[in-house]
Parts: sequence; C-alpha cells; structure tokens
Amino acid sequence: MVHAQGVRKNFGRLEVLQGIDLTVERGQVCCLLGPSGSGKSTLLRCINHLEKIDGGRLAVDGDLVGYRQHGGKLYELREREVAARRRDIGMVFQRFNLFPHMTALENVMEAPVRVARAGKAEARARAQELLDRVGLGDRAGHYPAQLSGGQQQRVAIARALAMEPKLMLFDEPTSALDPELVGDVLDVMRQLAADGMTMVVVTHEIGFAREVGDTAVFMDEGVVVEAGDPRQVLVEPRQERTRAFLSKVL
Repeated sequence: MVHAQGVRKNFGRLEVLQGIDLTVERGQVCCLLGPSGSGKSTLLRCINHLEKIDGGRLAVDGDLVGYRQHGGKLYELREREVAARRRDIGMVFQRFNLFPHMTALENVMEAPVRVARAGKAEARARAQELLDRVGLGDRAGHYPAQLSGGQQQRVAIARALAMEPKLMLFDEPTSALDPELVGDVLDVMRQLAADGMTMVVVTHEIGFAREVGDTAVFMDEGVVVEAGDPRQVLVEPRQERTRAFLSKVL
C-alpha cells in the first residue's frame, strides 16, 4: 500500500528525511516511533503530499504520490490531480482540526457532500453510522466546543473515514489529550486495525504499537534506525539508539 524508496526532504539547509525506505503492506499497521524532530510527522505528511519530497520515490497503492512518470522523468501533478488522489488517504491530526461552526454530524458529512458530491440524505445517514462506529452516535448534534478532546478526536476519525479511504494516517492522535481520554481513541484505532484498515501511525503510545502494530519503525535524525516486528524492536531492540530512547519512555 505504501512504498518509500530513498525519500528525502529538506527545509532550507536542514535535511529532515535522509533517504527513507519503507514498505507498508495492505491491511498492516505501521507505527512510527522516535524523538521529536526525527522526521516522523514529515514523512507522514509526504505520504499524502502535504509536503513535497526532494528526492527518491513515494507511492501509495502503486501510484506515485504527487507525480507521474513519463519517459523516465517525473512530472509534478496539478493540485486538482493531487487532491483527487488524496481522497483515498484519510488523515487524523494531533489537534483535531474540526470546523467549529459545524456539529459533529455536519463535520463528518462535509467532505462527502462538498467533494464527492454525495446526496445530503445519503451523507447524513453515512455520517450517523460512522459516529455510531466511534461511539458518538448520541453526540451528533453537538458542536466541537461541547465535546471533550477525546470525543473531538473520534469525530475527526469518523470524518476521515467518511471518504472511504484505502489508507489512514494518524499524526500523534493522542498526544494532545488528557491521559484519561486516550483509551477511547486507541480503542477506535484498535477496531479499525481489526477491520483490516491499512494504517501508518506516528505515536508515543508504546503499548499500542506493541499490541496492534504489524511493524514498528524507529526513526532518529531523519533516518530509519531500526524496523521490524514490534515485539522485537520494542522488547529486544538491536540498536543502542533505540534502547536509549525506550529506556526514557517506558
């Protein structure tokens, strides 16, 4: 589903990604771990072309992200073409990013109605189903300000699912939440994994990565230090840098 080969990304003179190789198979959960500034979120944003890569190749479900290849050369897609491909990728951000003037139901309906041109009745029914799925069916008429952080994040997950994506990206979805609210969000993500959704998750939730992840990828300073089965990487890491990181977060 995701294939990165030698992916590089620069911000000015700072090389944030230094030749990342990564493969995520369909139906797998890949957890990206590492200290702040290691490039995890940047890699996630490159996967759906919120950031343009400066080198290498990045493909989702066999299609190059943000580019097409012709005659051995890469040509950047127009923004409309990028947006069309981005519909297949759902993204959940750290800070929810819900529309404050819309109810939970309206937030989930918005993309299918405005982007996919779905009928309002159909979109409303689907939105209600998704809110039920994340345990918020009784909060459909509430505005974001009337919801807890955990509830807002679950609405954000429902909103991302509304476009029926083939891939879900999570950028530290629990880091902005009070500790007692984290569990409800992780439960929804566990269920998505059980349902076969392909997921790439930037997280500091080591227990989640060990329990749900098919692959754990430890990054530092823009490189993949160690990758493999979470039960190996997180329990018996081979690299000293991985061991040092885990000793501070466990």
